[in-house]
Amino acid sequence: MRPLLLSLLFSLASATAAELKVAVLHPLLADITKSVGGERVEVIDLIGPNGDPHHFEPSTESLTQSDGAKLYLVAGMGLEGYLPKLKTIVGGKATVVEVGATLPALEGECDHDHDGHDHDHKHGLDPHWWHSIDLFRRATNVVADSLSTADPAGAEDFRKNAAAYRGKLDELERWTKKEVARVPRERRHLATAHAAFNYFCKDFGFTAHPVQGINREQMPGPKELSKLISDLKEHQVAAIFPEKESNPKILQTLTKDTGIKLAGPLIADGTGVASYEEMVKHNVTVIVTALKPE
Repeated sequence: MRPLLLSLLFSLASATAAELKVAVLHPLLADITKSVGGERVEVIDLIGPNGDPHHFEPSTESLTQSDGAKLYLVAGMGLEGYLPKLKTIVGGKATVVEVGATLPALEGECDHDHDGHDHDHKHGLDPHWWHSIDLFRRATNVVADSLSTADPAGAEDFRKNAAAYRGKLDELERWTKKEVARVPRERRHLATAHAAFNYFCKDFGFTAHPVQGINREQMPGPKELSKLISDLKEHQVAAIFPEKESNPKILQTLTKDTGIKLAGPLIADGTGVASYEEMVKHNVTVIVTALKPE
């Protein structure tokens, strides 16, 4: 009996001990990594539920909780300006993977008024790829591959877990399409605080009308603002959506000047929710409620 008991205890101990420590620098990557990694992976979310992935500053002190991590997962597409600094601090001790690096990106553009002339100048890539359920599904494979490289013995587990997680995303996508179908094509205009929802708009046939640019610091000048107001009126936009993370005073001004109602806030960066599914269901419900015909 004793050898059997010992082997049972040993197998229980090894089943609960994580084989791999992974640090993530985006709250939604924590959801994928926990789902795909299962019990083999300990996930350290360095941003936390209320942090801002746009403005995280890595320091040796802030990274102490991720000591021993073999893998750092970041969103990529230019979201994290601190990547060179992070790579220097981490050195040869761990691999930094930009999960969005191989995903098809949209370009981030904005019109700035310089010297009275409109110049369309690009800000590189739009990094908010997680608002496409399809891209999030592809990101699941990137995470599974990264975990398998760091922990080859767990590759089969990661493959199975990733397939199950992708199945949940398939279901979420079907639900989203069904909900969005309640909004007629001509009412699919999404006016938001900043340009975070272009991927969602592309996937589900909406036109984006962001008040600010790709970064929340980009405020429109008087000329851009009057163009935005005339666009909103021309397209008979039904609602303007603030964001939980960003609610510029300018939105109140816009709703006053246009008579367009202020809708419930959207979640742009995945903060303050327990899962990716929770964020998508919240956003879709808020959008459909505000835009569907009375």
